[in-house]
Amino acid sequence: MTGTDNYDKPSPEVVAGGAAPPGRRPVPPPGRPAPHTSRQARPLRAAAICALAVALPLPPVLALAPAPAGASPLPGAPGCEIFPADNVWNTPVADLPVDPRSAQYIAAIGLDASLHPDFGQGDWDGEPMGIPYNVVAGTQQKVPVHFMYASESDPGPYPIPPHALIEGGPTSTGDRHVIVVDTGNCTDYEMWSSYPQHGGTSWQAGSGAVFPLTSNRLRPATWTSADAAGLPVLAGLVRADEVQAGLIDHAIRVTVPCTDNRFIWPARHEAGQADANCPPMGLRLRLKAYVPISQFPRMDRVILQALKTYGMIVADNGSPWYITGAGSNYWDNDTLHELGEITGSDFQVVDESCLEVSPGSGAADPAQCRPAG
Repeated sequence: MTGTDNYDKPSPEVVAGGAAPPGRRPVPPPGRPAPHTSRQARPLRAAAICALAVALPLPPVLALAPAPAGASPLPGAPGCEIFPADNVWNTPVADLPVDPRSAQYIAAIGLDASLHPDFGQGDWDGEPMGIPYNVVAGTQQKVPVHFMYASESDPGPYPIPPHALIEGGPTSTGDRHVIVVDTGNCTDYEMWSSYPQHGGTSWQAGSGAVFPLTSNRLRPATWTSADAAGLPVLAGLVRADEVQAGLIDHAIRVTVPCTDNRFIWPARHEAGQADANCPPMGLRLRLKAYVPISQFPRMDRVILQALKTYGMIVADNGSPWYITGAGSNYWDNDTLHELGEITGSDFQVVDESCLEVSPGSGAADPAQCRPAG
């Protein structure tokens, strides 16, 4: 099945993105000053509805329980939750304290800048919107991958299928993320700046990371991944199947225009400049509880409720308040565009340091955040 259409048109082959540090790569890296330069503040366009699009009614958005819940499995991989239930990505942060530097960080990201879904239905400037993912069986043949930054990459081979979906399409000059989920082993393989060689019998990529979806283990400290923060891209994608089900039960990946040259848990890598006014990689943000969302269409309300309950994690440098998702024929671009009514002033920074169980683990323990007695 294909990532952009994985929700709409299952197929037996594949189900259908992140980056790394700046200043050391000959092509624009993840962590670049403006990864979406050609798409900055791009308006969402209404695309013609594909005959295969599915548009079932969404159930009402329910209040979410304060206890962690494992992130919903991918379509085509029902036996693989996206990381354990106690993983930091899957942990609600609605009740955590506000970071004392919240106002400073929000101002650096953009008080008046609008929330922007960097995904949708169809193409933009000739490239499919969103970051696709590929889902393969455990029997998928693995192919060699040669990394430009091998010292911080997990070595191949990777189970990349023929004609794997690439962010932006096969001719893209952008980030070209490739995400492959091995359903037989519940393992997520991610690459940045990915180029097939010899018809896909081998690949070249800037960097790559392998994430066992059953584990909370983080990458080594200071290592990048396919994303600038050294985190998985897959865990933070907004997906059509979740929104149609009425619940996104994990944090969402977000880009910001500047980051400091440091990272905080759960991030493993920095890609910024020495500016303490800018947020560090790994920063957690949430939509303020009192911001009204009932007036939004159901599609948007599910996303906004997730931003209140689970928030978002700073994972890369880029345009302000750009949240990442997988493209799908399910999305209505005009409806998604209404999310732009939310601006930076509607967010706050969360201090989630109390959740950390161990520096090398993504496990989160909300009990540590409760006052004694």
